[in-house]
Amino acid sequence: MAASRNRLPTDLAGRVGDWLADRCAVNAHLCVGLSGGCDSVVLLHVLSRLGLGARLTALHVNHGLSSNALAWSDFCAEYCAQLGVDLQIVKVSIEMGGGGGLEAAARQARHAAFAECGADVVLLAHHRGDQAETVLFNLLRGAGVAGARGMPAQREIGGGPRLLRPLLDVSRGELEAYASEYGLHWVVDESNHDVRFSRNYLRHQVLPVLKARFPKVEESLAQAAGHFSEADILLSELALQDWSAVLDGAEDESASLKALRQLSLPRLKNLLRYRLRQKGWRAPVAARLDEFARQLLTAASDRHPELLLPDGLMRLVRGRLYWLPLK
Repeated sequence: MAASRNRLPTDLAGRVGDWLADRCAVNAHLCVGLSGGCDSVVLLHVLSRLGLGARLTALHVNHGLSSNALAWSDFCAEYCAQLGVDLQIVKVSIEMGGGGGLEAAARQARHAAFAECGADVVLLAHHRGDQAETVLFNLLRGAGVAGARGMPAQREIGGGPRLLRPLLDVSRGELEAYASEYGLHWVVDESNHDVRFSRNYLRHQVLPVLKARFPKVEESLAQAAGHFSEADILLSELALQDWSAVLDGAEDESASLKALRQLSLPRLKNLLRYRLRQKGWRAPVAARLDEFARQLLTAASDRHPELLLPDGLMRLVRGRLYWLPLK
């Protein structure tokens, strides 16, 4: 178990309380995603002191990927007992069929557990350093605005609870200072130091080099995430306007090709991406979407461009674009 040696004072509890005041109803059931690491240990301690909502619980997800997994579950159970917080431990199986790697599969399993936890609000302890890593990682993968915005501070979980991240403006150092102030201990996941994983490589190999030259790199990347988030909101609002125009009153939610061709290529691609997000479909690589959009703008009347996706088919039929689910 690790403990912080940093003895700096912190006003973390007040900042978290102010941030949550307008986001959590007084009668809400709050649930903290508790891994047992420093960040989530601190967040649960802060919330237990603040007394927000009508009920506070914690959820620990056992991925079964480490020989220490049971010890981490035991640690979380003991810690929650000390705080008087009810804990739910969920054992999950990691499915690797999605193509996103082990980290993505584990994250998907966690979010599925969060969606079924029965709380009104799930709180996660991602901090400013995590946000910086996410933005940098997504940019290096060639992400657009939606990816470059990083992790949202709040969002819905598939018809389940709201997900909040109240620590995105808090540094890891501040969390350790709080842990030191209250004598908190935590577990260390050995996989977090395995630089074969891209995010760990960025955390341990790349960001320290950047910090040596640009000391405020985490703050700058987090600030950029905010700018990208605002841009993404604007693009979504524009796409909603365009969708209303191209829908042309159709009850089958097909889009008029004539109206689509009134849009510029970037605006058309933005609308297509927006529609895919609306339907919950995975987007194709940028080059395939670009080619399909160009075909829509230039195809002869006897042509029927289509784009096959993992979740469905976009196809032009008799002057209208359809989104067809796979049978």
